[in-house]
Amino acid sequence: MSTLSSSSTYDEITAAYYDNASYEEDSSLEKAAAFITACRFLLRLIPKRTAQGGRGGNETEFDVTVIRQELQDARRWLAFSTTGSSGVRHVSLEGFRD
Repeated sequence: MSTLSSSSTYDEITAAYYDNASYEEDSSLEKAAAFITACRFLLRLIPKRTAQGGRGGNETEFDVTVIRQELQDARRWLAFSTTGSSGVRHVSLEGFRD
């Protein structure tokens, strides 16, 4: 069960994102699943654009394409890890001329 929920704070979500980003290095299915959840939460939480009123007119725009790509990569890694398929095939010519 996920450690994140609708009551999770931004700090908790980003902590889960960073804490589980090493899923591939650790070969951890649990971390990959938690990382995917954190990515989903971040994509919903991070606004595309923020603006500050007043004369300063500060404006910030966020590019979430990096998080989307990491989400896709984690999903792909998890799918390959759970099926045991790496996509690599080995050909054997053993007994070819018998």
